[in-house]
Parts: sequence; structure tokens; C-alpha cells
Amino acid sequence: MGFLNVSDLKVHFPIKAGILKRTVGYVKAVDGVSIELEEGKTYGLVGESGSGKTTTGRAIIGLNEITSGQVLFNGHDITKKNRKTYDYKRDVQMVFQDPFSSLNPKKRILDIVAEPFRNFDKMNKEQERKAVEELLDKVGISKDSIFKYPHEFSGGQRQRIGIARAIALNPKLIIADEPVSALDVSVQAQVLNFMQDIQKELNLTFLFISHDLGIIRHICDRIGIMYKGRFVEEGSPDDIFQNPQHIYTKRLVSAIPDIDPDNREAQRAFRNEINQEYNEHFDNYFDEEGLAYPLTPVSDTHLAALPERG
Repeated sequence: MGFLNVSDLKVHFPIKAGILKRTVGYVKAVDGVSIELEEGKTYGLVGESGSGKTTTGRAIIGLNEITSGQVLFNGHDITKKNRKTYDYKRDVQMVFQDPFSSLNPKKRILDIVAEPFRNFDKMNKEQERKAVEELLDKVGISKDSIFKYPHEFSGGQRQRIGIARAIALNPKLIIADEPVSALDVSVQAQVLNFMQDIQKELNLTFLFISHDLGIIRHICDRIGIMYKGRFVEEGSPDDIFQNPQHIYTKRLVSAIPDIDPDNREAQRAFRNEINQEYNEHFDNYFDEEGLAYPLTPVSDTHLAALPERG
């Protein structure tokens, strides 16, 4: 059993209609997702907008209500309303996509980073300030910045401040939802490398949500590809990038730019081949409702939602 075990997770949002706002159906944002994440590792959750990846992350941390399924964290079922749910809120934190909108522009950095302490720990002002200064130093922000406001920092610095707030309570799991997508390309690598350094230093476990397969390939130990609330493929980076099985995964992989000019012609040919297969056979990979088939083993580490061969 892994450090985090998500079993058959479903998040369905009701569709209301009429004067009485009766429920007439459901949007199945997440429809049977299972994840096993080992301690100290990084799991990449990938998909285009609307695939359900962010809803999955928000459900795991408790920001979206779970319709059915189970989330086990360190062996504890956090879907149950008990004391461990409170502990879970200390142990699991989130880093959000936009470092500007996730930081209250009206608050000083001292108040933003100290927020977790004020919610969970009893500190006097001197202890609080010292703890915030130590956190800022850990993420590479000058402790003299505690009285500044978010708009006085660059995008990369704001994301580091967001990470400082996330690690304030010494969590065990960080759910990072597109944490670098709002940053310039030149800054993305700096923040990603920093997150990996912090992971090693604090023995953090990451659930990393992104639409960018290039980033996912760089930092993840295992990858799940989502489409319309379900997994279409799951495996190691080598499985996904060297031997993609589902047509949706193949197209995502083929779209990754290759910076080596010697490979561009081969990549162009590969992309054209995948696009042709995608246009001709896409529907064959899904059931009559347009949903992915159940995952089946391709190898010991590799699963794909492939139609039955008959």
C-alpha cells in the first residue's frame, strides 16, 4: 500500500434546472480515478483543460466534496469525519496555479506566510516573525521582505512565497496545481528545480498537476493521463514517453517540441502519423458514451484504457 491511496474516486456535480432548481443530471468531473503514491515520490497528473485533473487534486485535499470512493493517507481514511481529518489538514497542503491571485494583495508577506501558524499553532508575535523569516530564508526570499506586499515581487518570487506558506506546518504531501504555468519559461525551470530541492530536503511527496508533459517528464516518478474524468493511461515516464498506448497519450507526446534540430524532421513525420491515426481511429478508443475503457495491464508498470481486441 502506498503513502497516498486513492480508490475509485468520483466527484459528480449536480445539474440544476427549473424554477425549483431540481437536479436533472450530473457532471461527472472525476469518474473512477485510482492513484497510488509512494512517500518521497512525485506523481504527475496530466490532461487538457476539463479533464478533471484539478478537481481530483482539490477532492484529495478536501476542497471538493467526494461523491464516492476512498482516500487513504498513511493508512487513515480521510473521507471519514474524525480527528484524523484535522491532522490531514496539517499534513497536506496545496500550491496553486497563479502565485498572484493565491496571495491576498492586501496582506503583507508576514501575514500571508504566518496564516497556517495562526490557524493551527499558538505563537506569540516574536515566535511568529522568527518562523516566517526562517521560511522565507529557506525559499530564497530576503527576511527583510516580510513587510512588503505581493505586488512588490516577481512571479517566481511570489510562487516561492506560496511554497513557503505551504511548507510552514511541515506537511508530508504537497498538491501542486499547475504551479509554474503562470510563470515565464525562464523562471519555470528555477522554480521546478527549487521544488525538487525542497522535496529532497524535507522528504516531501508531490502530486503534481499539469497540462505540460515536458515538465511532467522532468520531475515525476509516475504519471497518470486523464481525459473526461478518467485515466486513459498510467505508467512510469519511460512507459508514457517511449511506449504510449492510448491515442490520446500518443497525441500529447507527439506535440512535445524537440529542441534538437536534427530530430525535427523525424518528429514532424511522427506527429503527422499520430494525427492521422487520431483522426481516423479516435472513437475506437472510447465506449458508446465517449468515455475511456477500464485500465488494463500493458506491462508490470504500465496500464492503458484500450478497447478489447475481438
